[in-house]
Amino acid sequence: MKRNGIGALWGRIARAICLLALLLPVLAFASGRVPKPVIDIARPGKCVEATETMRREHPDMLKHQRDLTVHEGIRTQKHSLKECIACHASRKTGSVLGKNGFCQSCHEYASVKIDCFNCHSSKPKLAFGATP
Repeated sequence: MKRNGIGALWGRIARAICLLALLLPVLAFASGRVPKPVIDIARPGKCVEATETMRREHPDMLKHQRDLTVHEGIRTQKHSLKECIACHASRKTGSVLGKNGFCQSCHEYASVKIDCFNCHSSKPKLAFGATP
C-alpha cells in the first residue's frame, strides 16, 4: 500500500530524525574531543592512596582533614592539602596551578571550580635557605 500526501511526508521526516539521532554521536566524536588533562607529577612515587581512590575521593579526604584540623585541632600529614602541594607542585613553576598545573589541569577538564586556593597557597613553603 502506497502512502500519498501528508502520511508520506511524516514518514520521511520520521526516518530523517532517526537517521540524525544515529549520526549525532558519530559526528560529535569525529569533530574532536576535549583533550585529556596533562598530569605532570613532579615528584613521582607512591601517593598516600591509590590513584583511582584519589581521583574519586580527594575532595572528601581534604574536607575531612580540614574538619579535623579546624574543629578538633588534630593535624596530620596524610591527607593534608599542604602535603599534596609539596608533592605535586611543578618543579618549573613551583605551583599546582597554571597551565598544566597538577590541580588546575584536571579541574578544568572536569569543569570543577577549585576554591582551595582562595585561602591557601598553591605553592609549598620552603624551609629557610632552601631552593625549589
